[in-house]
Amino acid sequence: MSETTTDAPPIEEPPRQARRRYARLVADETREDYSLRYVPHSFRRWSPLLVASTALGGIAYLADYAIGASIVMNHGFTNAVAAILTAAVVIFLTGIPIARACARYGVDMDLLTRGAGFGYFGSTLTSLIYASFTFIFFALEGSIMAQAFREAVGLPLPVGYLITTLIIIPFVVYGMTALAKLQAWTQPLWIVGLILPFVILAVTSPQKFAEFTSFGGTHGAGSGFTLTGFGLGAGVALSLIAQIGEQADYLRFMPAETETNRRRWWAAVLAAGPGWVVIGAVKQLGGAFLAFCALAAVGPAAALEPIAPYVESLRPWLGEFALPFAALFVIVSQLKINVTNAYSGSLSWSNFFSRVTHRHPGRVWFIFLNCGIALLLMELGMFEVLNTLLGFYSNVAIAWIGAVCADLVINKPLGLSPRYIEFKRAYLYPVNPAGFGAMVVASIVSIAAFFGAFGELAQAFSPFLALLIAMTLCPVVAWATKGRYYLARPNLVSGPEAENAGERTTRTCVVCQTDYELPDVADCPFHAGAICSLCCSLDSDCHDACTRSSSGVSSGEKVPAPRQHA
Repeated sequence: MSETTTDAPPIEEPPRQARRRYARLVADETREDYSLRYVPHSFRRWSPLLVASTALGGIAYLADYAIGASIVMNHGFTNAVAAILTAAVVIFLTGIPIARACARYGVDMDLLTRGAGFGYFGSTLTSLIYASFTFIFFALEGSIMAQAFREAVGLPLPVGYLITTLIIIPFVVYGMTALAKLQAWTQPLWIVGLILPFVILAVTSPQKFAEFTSFGGTHGAGSGFTLTGFGLGAGVALSLIAQIGEQADYLRFMPAETETNRRRWWAAVLAAGPGWVVIGAVKQLGGAFLAFCALAAVGPAAALEPIAPYVESLRPWLGEFALPFAALFVIVSQLKINVTNAYSGSLSWSNFFSRVTHRHPGRVWFIFLNCGIALLLMELGMFEVLNTLLGFYSNVAIAWIGAVCADLVINKPLGLSPRYIEFKRAYLYPVNPAGFGAMVVASIVSIAAFFGAFGELAQAFSPFLALLIAMTLCPVVAWATKGRYYLARPNLVSGPEAENAGERTTRTCVVCQTDYELPDVADCPFHAGAICSLCCSLDSDCHDACTRSSSGVSSGEKVPAPRQHA
C-alpha cells in the first residue's frame, strides 16, 4: 500500500468492525483529563487567568524552604544567593519555549518530548524521569506535612506519612475540575501565611536581615564566594527544573491565543510556565533566612525542617497560637503541591505503561502507584539525604529539559525539525537520536562528573555540564542526520499542511468511533481510515505498518488484516 501524496488526502471510509470500548474511567474525560491525548479546544473552557492561577497554586510547596535552608547552611549566604538566582535564570529561560509550546499545541510534557527530538519510544525514558520527579517531590513535601502533624498533635512520623498520602487521593481523582477549585479556595490563606513571618521579623528583629548577609553556614564554608560552593548549591536548586512539566500539565488547558486575548494569554503563559521559578527563588531565599533566624533556638537539624523555623518566626506576635497556625499553613501548602505531584505523576505513568503494554486502564489507577512509591520513600527517610538525592537527579533532569529546549529554540527555527509538535505514533520513529541521544550522552557525562570522575570543579558544576552538552549536541545531531528521524512519513492529514482545514475540524476514529479534533487523528493504512492518537498507541496488531520504512508502507507490502475490537 503506497503513501498518498496529494495535498489534502481524503480519509477513506473504514470497514465495518466492532467498536473498541474503553473502561469507564478512561472514557470519562472529566476524570481522565485527556491524559494521553492532545487537549481539544472544546475542552479548554477555562480562562487564561484561571489556568494560570491553578498552575501557580501548585507551587505553594515548602520544599523550597528546605532547599534554601540546606544550601545556605552548607555553603553560606553569598554562595547560596548566587546559586539560587543563577538556577532561577536558567530555569526561567529554558521554561519559556516549553510553556509556549504546551499552551499552543494542547500537549503535556510527554507528548511535547516525543515531537521535540525524542521519538515515540525515546520519550518513554523521559516519562520515567518525570515520574521520578513527581514521586521524589511528593515524598519530600509529604515528609514536611508529616513533620507538621508531629509538631502539632504528636503524630508519629510513619503514621503521618500514611495520612499525608491518603488525603491527597480523593482530590486528584477528579482531575483539573477539582484541582482548580481546591487551588482557588486555599489561595488567600496561603498568601497570608507566606508573607506573615517576614512581616513579623521585619518589625520585631530588623537587624536579622543585615546579620544574614554575613552568615557563613554551619559547615565552615564562610560568607565569601567560592566556585565549588556556588556550583554545588546551584546543582541542588537546578533539580527543580523538571517542575516545568507540572506547569505544562495545566498549561495544556490554555485557550487558543487570539488577537483579543494575546496580552492576557502571554501574561498567563509566562506566569504559569517559567514564572513559577520567580516565586520559587524568593521562597528558597526566604526559607534560608527563616532557618538562619531560628538556628540558635531550634538547632541545625530542625532548622532544615520548615515547620520549626516558621513557628519561631511567628512567636513574637502569635505566642501559643504560633504552632497551630504554622501547622495549618504547612498542611495547606503541602496539600496544594502534592495534589499536583500526584496528578502529574498519574499522567506520566499512564504515558509510560500505554506504550510498553498497549493497555490503558485509566489515569486514576496510576495515582495509587505514584502515591505508593512516594510513601515508600518517606518511610525510608529520604528527607535525610535531600542534598545528595536532588544533586544527582538534577543531572538527568537538566539534560532532558536542555535537549527539548534546544529543539524548540534552535532546531525548529533553523528547519532542522518540523515546525509543529508531532506526537502521534503513526508518524514517528521509535527513537530520534537528536534529542534522545543528546540527553543520554549529557546524562552519562554529567553523572560521571557528579561522582568525581573529572575533578572537584567539574563535580560541582556537573548540572551545567549536562545543560551545555544537551543543548549543543541536539542541534548538531539533527544537522548531521538532516532531521530525518523526526518524521517517519509526512503527515498530510493533521500536520501543518492541513492547517487550513482548521484545528477544530473533527474526524471519526475508525476504531473507537468517536469524533476527535484534527490534530488528534492520523491516517491509518492498517485500519483503512482515520484513527485517534490513543487507539493508535494501544494497537498491538499493526506492528507499525505505517512507519516501517521512511515513506510509510512500501508499495506491494502486505499489510496485516485489521483485528476486530471488543
